[in-house]
Amino acid sequence: MKAVTWQGPRKISVEEVPDPTIEDPTDAVIEITTTGLCGSDLHLYDPLSPFMTPGDVIGHEPMGIVREVGPEVRDLRVGDRVVVPFNISCGSCWTCARGLHSQCETTQNHQHGTGASLFGFSALYGAVPGGQAELMRVPFADFLPMKVPEGPSDDRFVFLSDVLPTAWQGVEYADCPADGTLLVMGAGPIGEMATRIALHRGLRVVVVDRVPERLARVRARGAETIDLDAVDDVGEEVRSRTGGRGADAVIDAVGMEAHGNPVAEKAIRAVGLLPDAVAQPLMKKAGFDRLAALHASLDAVRRGGTVSLLGVYGGAMDPMPLMQMFDKQLQLRMGQANVRHWTDAIMPLLLDDTDPLGTEDFVTHRLPLAEAPEAYRTFRDKQDGMIKAVFTP
Repeated sequence: MKAVTWQGPRKISVEEVPDPTIEDPTDAVIEITTTGLCGSDLHLYDPLSPFMTPGDVIGHEPMGIVREVGPEVRDLRVGDRVVVPFNISCGSCWTCARGLHSQCETTQNHQHGTGASLFGFSALYGAVPGGQAELMRVPFADFLPMKVPEGPSDDRFVFLSDVLPTAWQGVEYADCPADGTLLVMGAGPIGEMATRIALHRGLRVVVVDRVPERLARVRARGAETIDLDAVDDVGEEVRSRTGGRGADAVIDAVGMEAHGNPVAEKAIRAVGLLPDAVAQPLMKKAGFDRLAALHASLDAVRRGGTVSLLGVYGGAMDPMPLMQMFDKQLQLRMGQANVRHWTDAIMPLLLDDTDPLGTEDFVTHRLPLAEAPEAYRTFRDKQDGMIKAVFTP
């Protein structure tokens, strides 16, 4: 089959790789019909390269048709249309039973001290072949994949794999009061979907970004916007719009890809060029991120407010303004999305004929798998109005 593979820092290629097979009796193999390009994939493109191996199949936002099931699979059938969550959870362990599917004890990666395995996401999270491919093996087939009805386009459902539950969890964790103001840092795919969810709930939403096309999209949905390049201080701008108090809650949907610290960016890139045996412990014990978005979030939130982290951070030595956080009595919530914990709540919105979250107009670029290398570059550089790209193998 053809698959998108990691070949080196900032080097992605489409290669012929072996077809996946049933390895455990509870596995299924699905034929991918649509698979997304996620901002988290950019972490593999550059900063997390020491944990990648040339030939790794990447991608973690797939949906498709079941083509084969293992002998112990009871509820899934060949021909079923399914969406596959990005994190691999068994559904029955202690953490899964408590809704913490991203911490699944069955698939935790004890070697690296990380949580549940993820599809297509480096040795840190299990090195499991991902979904930017023509076929994919799916474990725990009676729990993990979500069956969806025939009829509506893939665009209606594919975002159940990551974008929707990640954004949903971010809004839940932000816990913004009904009459409050939610600030969203970043209008990429996750930030925009979090904005749509919050607006659907009737919240006042202010979104910060620097890309005109992204700001225009959230503005069209009813959000207020702040152009990062047009203000001197995000916190001061937010306070000027909230009676001097600040946002009741902030979602940081940017993470380690933030702009604003060229020294950190060069250092991260330099570590990525070191031999893996040297770079891996450095990143795990002494790594640091570009923290401009997080620090701006902590500044812009009101006293007693909440900051919800959706953007991924990977630094072990990130400096945090603890005096400010303590003095302002802030709450900080974060973590990989517990996808299967939220899907039952999200599904009715996707089955609603009115498509209240606008999933069917969310994709900006639909591309064949062969164009993945160029798509990664375009997305990384925020060019051509690319906000959400999907591949159709």
